[in-house]
Amino acid sequence: MPATGITAYFVPPYLVGGTTVPGLDMSIPGYYVSLVFHAVPAGTALLVGPWQFVPRLRARFPRAHRITGRVYLISVVAAAMAAAYSFAVTPSGPTLQVAFFGLIVAWLYTAAKAYRTIRRREVQLHRIWMVRNYAFTFAAVTLRLYQLAGLQLMGVMPSLEYRDVYASSAWRSGG
Repeated sequence: MPATGITAYFVPPYLVGGTTVPGLDMSIPGYYVSLVFHAVPAGTALLVGPWQFVPRLRARFPRAHRITGRVYLISVVAAAMAAAYSFAVTPSGPTLQVAFFGLIVAWLYTAAKAYRTIRRREVQLHRIWMVRNYAFTFAAVTLRLYQLAGLQLMGVMPSLEYRDVYASSAWRSGG
């Protein structure tokens, strides 16, 4: 599962005061902390989300599905709130800010719609909104894959800056 691999590689450094971001600007107040508070719940959402789509598990363990669904949605909201601060203060510039702003809005909107539809017992609509929401969650995976490819390009194109790699990765992944 790509989500598991990306989460396993990118989240743990934040748990021990590190990062996988080259040259991360630690001088911006709260920036690093917001990245930590984004990475952990976002990683949680990436890991638990796919299990919500397994029909056999939903049917056999409906209570577990509801509990895991709550964990997922709380993780999405927490990660989006932390990302909102990060995007506002990122030194990567307006190109990245616009990409992440759009992703945050779409992520929260689809989460709210998914929650509202299940509260109204509109199960089919809930499933549709959850698929859409997980697609935005999964954007983190495609972002990191593009980012890793861009880092390789930096090795052969010295004029390419990380900031540009990250911004273009965000746009390519749907951010």
